[in-house]
Amino acid sequence: QVQLVESGGGSVQAGGSLRLSCAAPEGTFSGYAAAWFRQSPGKEREFVATRHYSGRSSFYAAAVKGRFTISTDNAKSTAYLEMNSLKPEDTAVYYCAATRRAGINTLTSEYDVWGQGTQVTVSS
Repeated sequence: QVQLVESGGGSVQAGGSLRLSCAAPEGTFSGYAAAWFRQSPGKEREFVATRHYSGRSSFYAAAVKGRFTISTDNAKSTAYLEMNSLKPEDTAVYYCAATRRAGINTLTSEYDVWGQGTQVTVSS
C-alpha cells in the first residue's frame, strides 16, 4: 500500500506564500497521478489541483488557478503545491492524494491513496 506524507503547512498572512510537499515511495509519481485536496471545518473535502503522471498536464480548481502550482519530482518521488497570493479562504487542511486512473480526476472517490493532511492557516 502506497503511503503519502505531507509537510510544509503553517500560518501565513494574506498575500504570502507556502510550499507543501508530499513524499511517496520511490517511483510512485511515475505511475500515479498526484493531486491536492483541501477541507475546511464543516465543509466537504474539495479538489484543488492534479497533475497527470506523465507530467504533461495539470488541472486546477477555479478558486486557485493562477495562484497555485502543482508539480512532481520523480527523482525525489515528491509532489509539491506552490501556493502564492494566499487568501484567508485558503485556510484548510490540505491533503495529498494519488490515483492510477487515467484522465483528469477531481473527485475524492477517484483517489485511493491519501496522506494524513497538513494545516494551512491564512490570516487577514
